[in-house]
Amino acid sequence: MPKIDELKAKILKAQTDADIASLYVLEADAHELFDEETLHGFYANILDMALENLTNALESMRKMDINEVQDFATLRALYEYAIEHYSAGDLTDASALFEVLSGLTKDKKFSDALQLHTLASQENISLDDFIDTIADVEATQKAGTFYISKFANKAQNLLDKSQSKGK
Repeated sequence: MPKIDELKAKILKAQTDADIASLYVLEADAHELFDEETLHGFYANILDMALENLTNALESMRKMDINEVQDFATLRALYEYAIEHYSAGDLTDASALFEVLSGLTKDKKFSDALQLHTLASQENISLDDFIDTIADVEATQKAGTFYISKFANKAQNLLDKSQSKGK
């Protein structure tokens, strides 16, 4: 069986099992074997599954556990979706997604990091400026998180500004 057919069979099984984590495991092979249009469909399927998991979690009022593999994969997919909005300059939608994700998880570090994302997008700080001035990309890379998790000193200024508005 050709390698592309094997990959498609594995993807179909992961889809049937609603297994986002397995789809992420197959991501490198998808990049290697799929054309741009097929790859777009691959990611659209991950997003559809993540949105379904989000809906289920919200309806059941369940907090996601970042240490559980399917929740982790769901949070990653939804974070990437929010970053796409942020990158495209759709700050309102990005902010709303970051805010939902912040409240969706039991993980305090993830939640706190997403609160900074929310504040930055609400303050109309572009993604490039967020990365250049608020995020600490090097420390985030060392931390090995899928999301921007480490921040420069300017992040505290953003928090202080937000808290003074709330008073």
